[in-house]
Amino acid sequence: MEKAAEAVNTFLTANPEHMARPTHDGNTETMQGAKLGKQEAQPHLERYHEAVEYYEADDFQMAIESFEQALKEYFLADRECRVLCEWSQSYGDRNHLAKTDGFYEVIAGLYSQRLICEHDCVRKLATRPGQLSPIDNFLPLHYDYLQFSYYQVGNYVKALECSRSYLLFHPYDEDVWENVKFYESMLEEIMDPQTIKPREDTTIFLKRHKLESELLMSAVINLGIPYTEQNYWTIDGGHQEDAQILSNMGNKMADAPKQLVGKQPMPRLDRDIREGGPLLYSHVKFVFNSEQLNGTQRMLLDNVLSEEECRELQSLASRIMFAGSGYRGEISPLTPNEKFEGATILRALKFGYEGRVPLKSARLFYDISEKARKIVESYFMLNSTLYFSFTHLVCRSPLEDQPQNRDDLSHPIHADNCFLDSDTNECWKEFPLAARDYSAILYMNEDFEGGEFIFTGMDSKTVTASIKPKCGRMVSFSSGRENPHGVKAVTKGQRCAVALWFTLDPLYRELERLQADEMIRQWTHEQSINPKDEL
Repeated sequence: MEKAAEAVNTFLTANPEHMARPTHDGNTETMQGAKLGKQEAQPHLERYHEAVEYYEADDFQMAIESFEQALKEYFLADRECRVLCEWSQSYGDRNHLAKTDGFYEVIAGLYSQRLICEHDCVRKLATRPGQLSPIDNFLPLHYDYLQFSYYQVGNYVKALECSRSYLLFHPYDEDVWENVKFYESMLEEIMDPQTIKPREDTTIFLKRHKLESELLMSAVINLGIPYTEQNYWTIDGGHQEDAQILSNMGNKMADAPKQLVGKQPMPRLDRDIREGGPLLYSHVKFVFNSEQLNGTQRMLLDNVLSEEECRELQSLASRIMFAGSGYRGEISPLTPNEKFEGATILRALKFGYEGRVPLKSARLFYDISEKARKIVESYFMLNSTLYFSFTHLVCRSPLEDQPQNRDDLSHPIHADNCFLDSDTNECWKEFPLAARDYSAILYMNEDFEGGEFIFTGMDSKTVTASIKPKCGRMVSFSSGRENPHGVKAVTKGQRCAVALWFTLDPLYRELERLQADEMIRQWTHEQSINPKDEL
């Protein structure tokens, strides 16, 4: 029975939507109470998850201990993974062997397959049991968390060491280079900061990884070995305001690496659905709930922002936004008739810190997004912390010479955490979008024409609710297939909003938000220092 319980717990870890299932007698049973083992538990992932929780709780000393242990477990798991590649049977198909010219080519091909297996350990170790896609930037994130944690406990030597280790993966990360300069300035009076080098195990690991890549490219060119190099350490920041429609993916899906294309159908919303919790702020006005909006897990509020705050945010937007931001640089990503401009929270705070915009305005953007997060977490009565997945200030406006009687959509009908296929009535889940749990859109103005927010049915045609944006209005909803939505064409003026996505999984937290949080903590600390104390 103990092994049976562990097997159930293992399955539920990867399939949380099955946490409550009807038994043969019609009752509902849940796995609660006892701490069960997981038959597929991976120590390095368990430690990493534990470390992130400590970090989130501001227990930086415990976070350091857990992250350091997670790294030890990671490199141990890497060695074990590579040992299991001693013989790979994937090369044994006759069709491939027929392409080789002789004995030495066959032997080289066999060793190439073993090398591919070893090289792929990076992906395997970053993929949680039951999931298809790996955690992006998994190994470098350890060092990013650690450098912040060591900074918090005042250990600048270790903070610098971890920053330099992180830069081995991302040598052009300007933010981390700025941190390196700061740590060096803190240490230069007591030691030579240049003596602090990246960690040796990380240096060796990455050097080996790069050499393997070169060997595999040689095998592809000279032996015709089928292989596509993947990069699981990307931090390009390429976000989209929402998921695209599956039917519109077109060539982008065809060009994607094969290992990342596969999808699984997303299950229906089976978790405990609650709403109606307190709105936390007396000035916030409740407008509609899910029933009044003809759906599930929906709410509409007014007065989340004041008129003055809306004007200040619009002024900020005009000075920090750039075309295509948040849409991989595409100025008209969703309709050829409109221009999209945007800015992230980190960009706003950097502009404020540099004096290019009022620091008060940049801080307002940060504060109102946190305000929205608290409201969503409270109203939907969530039992766990809601984390930011992406924070985006976005404006859309019609291009010149566009007809005002357009019938296209500014944003096509979609769901936020899966690819909507209205023809099959399915919504296909793919990470990292699948990690989104709740969404919120906070409007900043109403002096434009068109641009109504709409909910629809799964057919993408039947409109179930329509919302006219205005200053201080906020619509929030769960991010899954239960809430398809879109935006009608903006025919005149500029429509601006703060778009927010949230996750219940700390592993998918927004990296830029962590950096923004650190900037806010640093400013708060600086403001608390009495200038006389520095004399």
